[in-house]
Amino acid sequence: MSKIMWEPSDAKIKASQMMAFISFVNDKFNLSFKSYEDIYNWSIEESENFWECFLQFSNISYQGNFVKVVDDINKMPGAKWFSGINLNFAENLLNHRDEKIAIHFYGENQKQTLISYSELYKLVAQLASSMRKMGVKKNDRVVGFLPNIPETIIAMLATTSLGAIWSSCSPDFGIKGILDRFNQISPKLIFTTSGYLYNGKQISCVEKNEKIISKLSTLEKNVIIPYEDKKNNVLLNNSIFWDDFLSNDDEIKFELVPFDHPLYIMYSSGTTGLPKSIVHSVGGTLLQHIKELKLHVDLKKEDTIFYFTTCGWMMWNWLVSSLFMGSTIILYDGNPFYPDEKNLLKMAKKLKINVFGTSAKYISALQSKKIFPSEISTFPYLRCILSTGSPLVDENYDFIYNNWKKDVQLSSISGGTDIISCFALGNPILPVKRGELQCRGLGMKVESFDDNGNFIYDTKGELVCTKAFPSMPIYFWNDNNNNKFKKAYFSVFSNIWYHGDYISISKSGGLKIFGRSDTTLNPGGVRIGTSEIYQAVEYFKEIEDSLVIGQPWKNDERIILFVKLKNNDLLSNQLKEKIKLSIKKTCSPRHVPEKIIQINDIPYTINGKKVELAVKQVIQNIEVKNKDVLANPDVLDAFKEIVELRV
Repeated sequence: MSKIMWEPSDAKIKASQMMAFISFVNDKFNLSFKSYEDIYNWSIEESENFWECFLQFSNISYQGNFVKVVDDINKMPGAKWFSGINLNFAENLLNHRDEKIAIHFYGENQKQTLISYSELYKLVAQLASSMRKMGVKKNDRVVGFLPNIPETIIAMLATTSLGAIWSSCSPDFGIKGILDRFNQISPKLIFTTSGYLYNGKQISCVEKNEKIISKLSTLEKNVIIPYEDKKNNVLLNNSIFWDDFLSNDDEIKFELVPFDHPLYIMYSSGTTGLPKSIVHSVGGTLLQHIKELKLHVDLKKEDTIFYFTTCGWMMWNWLVSSLFMGSTIILYDGNPFYPDEKNLLKMAKKLKINVFGTSAKYISALQSKKIFPSEISTFPYLRCILSTGSPLVDENYDFIYNNWKKDVQLSSISGGTDIISCFALGNPILPVKRGELQCRGLGMKVESFDDNGNFIYDTKGELVCTKAFPSMPIYFWNDNNNNKFKKAYFSVFSNIWYHGDYISISKSGGLKIFGRSDTTLNPGGVRIGTSEIYQAVEYFKEIEDSLVIGQPWKNDERIILFVKLKNNDLLSNQLKEKIKLSIKKTCSPRHVPEKIIQINDIPYTINGKKVELAVKQVIQNIEVKNKDVLANPDVLDAFKEIVELRV
């Protein structure tokens, strides 16, 4: 039995939006639900009633009528939701037009920008009008190569107001990484910045922008957001500065689109080929995000919410949906530990943040650096700490409640880019138990399967979802016959979503997540495919072969690159640094391995595939099954003896 670390008071439970929703359901169907277990079981047993009820409860704005909530709840992939209704994503996020602060930008240099809801609407109107005049329309792709600044949100909202499709990456990505993503979707318009600030350094993006723009043949215009260092403010071909591009219009003509109209294109890369271009729908994303923010986070208009993220991670998309609630969202851009290691904590105190979103990696870093938040402030306004990415371990819970704040809801949440939302969430009416995620999300029939596809309790198994849900991707871009889509999520269990995480579910409803069950890398909670790293390594003539894995390490995951050198040459420190620099430039800093280790040979299957998973299992002392499919199984033994993997 896990130790209870926090329990909500009766007053908090009564005042929560979760209880308001339970009352709403009770009144509508003459039921008498009292607990989360009651409403959760109903939400998966009566899925169609649940999603219809929440659509009504949410106050999401739409037009038209739907005949059915979903055509077939058991159809995966391909279930169609709320056919017949039309809506606009930006219109819903801009439903507040008052003087309350919508966006509060806070840079690592302490520079701040505040934008009210009325100002936000006006800025989106000015940008959308200009985009419409240049010919941006429904289904066109608009991309951002931008830091986490207010203009990124404004550009996204203007794009989606037109029924166009938004996609973004942060400026720390390498040129090849950007082109591998954006070239797939043929964008008409790109937003870039002339530079940004990180770790106290001014970093120019001019050279990157020039090379990227020259390789995106479908681009018609580049809108540049100037950086404060004027020497970086250089106009490129078919470029215009942000202020010069904005029109004088102050009204938005929102284009209504079907529920399953494409909204975002996100990216998740695997072991081979280009990153998968995952397309998420307008209605599915909005409905799921509002469910999570309204019910599971209990976010309200008076709240201030922060999440440490970049616009290349789905948590940015999730955070931005908080605008629907009328809350104030905090955007931070830069190094979280600059100008000093207490920077984000000081910001939380200064800005009176109510919901603080971070990662297990950040919490562990505070622990290891012996930074105790309680010494900075009592954080009287802080009521919820959210953490995602890698799972929180027991010691993280101890640290939060002993050294940060006792009366705070610590919610470890888990989902991912693939669903642009969460399978497991926090809950304002449930206790927080040491080492556990509080609950499965409403409407998400999440189960733990053994190898034979049987549901198991209190035992580590595969995370699956056995009923369709609205935020499931509608398709992959340029994926003929949905072949890649089906292979990614439905090749292990027929007609069942397979996520690639190990999970256990207790009979009381709590969850534990143990990390990836496949070979996808997950350092700091950001999912990374190995293919981009392999491509960067291929340029080194010294390297004959290589293999990349993720190793669980200190409550997170670190990337390990094994290399086999030609002629059995010795791996020098100089070559290691060259490899790291190449990966950083062509991919991103997140792709850089923490360790590069020389190995005599790389394991392969009989049909010539690298065996990443088997190596990962060996170094974790997990039994490797089906060794008979390996061409050189004895090679695995060498990985058991590598001392560098223990430090």
